[in-house]
Parts: sequence; C-alpha cells; structure tokens
Amino acid sequence: MPDNIYETSDQLVPRHAKEQRLKQRGMVVWLYRLSGSGKTSLAAALEHRLHDQGCQTVVLDGDIIRSGLNKGMGFSVEDRMENIRRAAEVAKLFAGTGFVTICSFITPAIAMRSLARDIIGNPDFLEIYVACSFEECARRDVKGLYAKVEDGKVAQFTGKDSLFEPPVAADMTIDTETESFDESQARLHTTVLERIALK
Repeated sequence: MPDNIYETSDQLVPRHAKEQRLKQRGMVVWLYRLSGSGKTSLAAALEHRLHDQGCQTVVLDGDIIRSGLNKGMGFSVEDRMENIRRAAEVAKLFAGTGFVTICSFITPAIAMRSLARDIIGNPDFLEIYVACSFEECARRDVKGLYAKVEDGKVAQFTGKDSLFEPPVAADMTIDTETESFDESQARLHTTVLERIALK
C-alpha cells in the first residue's frame, strides 16, 4: 500500500453489524455468458424476488457500468479486464455492507472470472454460468446486436470475433436453452437464499 494511503476500516461500523441489521449475509452473485443468454433477465428476476422478501440488493449490469463508471472503455482484452476489475471492486464494496450484489457481465475469459473472484474473495463469490449457445443467443437477439454483427457493424464481438472461454468449474450452471425461465430463476433464487442466510 502506498505511504500516502491510510487504512480506515477499523474506524467504521463492522460488516457483521451491518449484516445483523439487514438480517442477511452480503455476497456477490456473478452471472456471465454471451449477450442474449438470459443473464440480465435472471439478474432482474432474482432482484425482484429477493426484494419482495425484504432483502437489500443492488444490480451491476454490464451495459449500465459501461455507460457510466467505465464509459469510453473499448473491447480489447486489456479494456475488458479493466472493466471487470472495476466492477469487481464496486461489487466487493457493496457485499461488504451486507448487500446481495447481483452482477451481469459477459466476462469471457477464465482469467477475468478468476480476477473477480480474487478481488471479491471466494466466500462471497457465487459464479453462475448462464449456458446458452451462440446460435440460440443470435436467434433471440434481444438487443439487435447479432444482426449488426452479421452486417459487419460490430467488431470484437464475443463468441464470434472474440473468444469466450467456457468455465472449468462454475459454482452453478443455468442452461437457459434447455430449461424454462421459471425453472432457471427458481433454482437461482433457492441457491442464493441458502448462501445469504445468517448462521
């Protein structure tokens, strides 16, 4: 740590006290895969279900982060890595206050997911692979991106021009191509509830 930066966390309300107040354990739910896989829809559904149960949540979505905190960043490997690093640092801060922090990022490389896990810390990190083929994501094309890719209007597109590395061992896999959305969100909700329960 640089000499001109001083640690002040010992002066603040401790994490366990915040979690006791909220009656939940803070954590980060990290959903990732291609655009159109369903990760943003799952994030929104999870937030609504937890909110209805009185849980405190925050959602960090890739498009929102890139339009604000990471505005102007490109899609090179270096920029993608920095995008994830910043998002993970923000997620860590929220989790440390007891919030269930739901992240939705493409996060194409194993190294990027490892970076997020290292920053946030393994006990607080729930890695959710939203499995869905490139072809199915293109068929859905909820944002019109795949049509632009076909027209040559989008460069460095993940899954086509830019590599997506499948996970070696995600904490959970949700296959939105083979199971219904209701099944997917129910499984995710149950898993998260188990993780945020105070012991």
